[in-house]
Amino acid sequence: MARYSPRLIYIVLDGAGDTPGKGETSLEAAETPNLDYIASRSKAGLVYVLGMGVAPQSDAATMSLLGYSPYEYRVGRGVLEALGLGVKIRPGYELALRGNLATVDDDDTIVDRRCGRDVADKESGELLAGLEYVELGRYGGYAKVYPSKGHRVAVVIGSRMYRLDPHISNIDPAYKRVGYISEAVQNPGNKVLKCEPLRDSGGARIAAELVNIFYELSREYLKNHPINSLRREGGRLPCNAILLRDAGDRPENIPMFPHKFGFKMASVVEMPVERGIAELIGLVIADIPDVKFASERYMKMAERAVEILEFTDAVYIHIKGADEPAHDGDREGKVKALEMIDKYFVGSLLESIDMDNTAILVTCDHATPPDLKSHSADPVPIYIYRPGYRSDGIDRFSENLASGGSLGLITGGWDIIPLVKRMVWG
Repeated sequence: MARYSPRLIYIVLDGAGDTPGKGETSLEAAETPNLDYIASRSKAGLVYVLGMGVAPQSDAATMSLLGYSPYEYRVGRGVLEALGLGVKIRPGYELALRGNLATVDDDDTIVDRRCGRDVADKESGELLAGLEYVELGRYGGYAKVYPSKGHRVAVVIGSRMYRLDPHISNIDPAYKRVGYISEAVQNPGNKVLKCEPLRDSGGARIAAELVNIFYELSREYLKNHPINSLRREGGRLPCNAILLRDAGDRPENIPMFPHKFGFKMASVVEMPVERGIAELIGLVIADIPDVKFASERYMKMAERAVEILEFTDAVYIHIKGADEPAHDGDREGKVKALEMIDKYFVGSLLESIDMDNTAILVTCDHATPPDLKSHSADPVPIYIYRPGYRSDGIDRFSENLASGGSLGLITGGWDIIPLVKRMVWG
């Protein structure tokens, strides 16, 4: 396979967008001189990552941005979370689901979907150790639980006797199942839902029943766990439930990225779900050291991106920072996160690359407006820089300004890779 020149750096800012046309956005409030510098040399536009009217989850959005329409390549979030943790799934007889450690009342009213977002990895490992393998008592059913990052969990539901159908509903009310993907629900209810089959099959009925059994068993196990006793004593929320969503089995029809698009791409990612996507589509994964401070992590991510770019045609970097405070309704925190990303990641990157031989694409996987505290269906900005191309003359990285760019409105994120391939390499 021929080497491509210039090299491409593809940056996705998780949840960085807000709603265009509703006043100053978080991106516009933030001081982002490095993103603005890229914007000033780029062509710009807006993109509906999963199509108009859809509020994406990060998994389907990321697949889309990498050229895989989730309406064609059907992969559940749970599968990607599991793959990112190195979990193998038994085809036909096991389903993987994404879980959140959550705080709920005795009547299954949700107090906090993420236990205050203060769950350490070591703490969740200790908390979930007794759920590593659970017999479910019906249909030869069992569950296996794998701690991920913080409150995030991967759960495998299996049967030794029956094939399972992934067409089942979520028990997490914040996300509604639509086919193989979930859409964020605006103003969701606060009650844990029962899992229901979404089509008339024995495999879906059995899978839904096993999910409900697991939820009840895990609730009973977590209720009086010593870790939760310590959390309560310290004035912290207990992690006494696991909210499940996005069941899936391993897909068999996913073409590898280099074969689909004709060039090689590596990835620098922070979260298991993005690592799972990279594993699934054949991106080289550049690991980053586990560091305490976000500023240091961003600099390490930039360093690894530059290093790996020497050996591949493109590198994809997914940066989480701005999404979490937006989910908490913390606009000031989102602005601060964007400023840190700009200073420590984008600034470090620009200091280390030759702009005359490097193309840059910057976009978001979805908008997370702090006033909504959830993903929205808004379009997100996209800026593409290529050496030698005339820019649109837009001097800020902004949703509102990007709307006037020459790229116009892109109605599916899966069109971006073909577009950038034409723009960068002709």
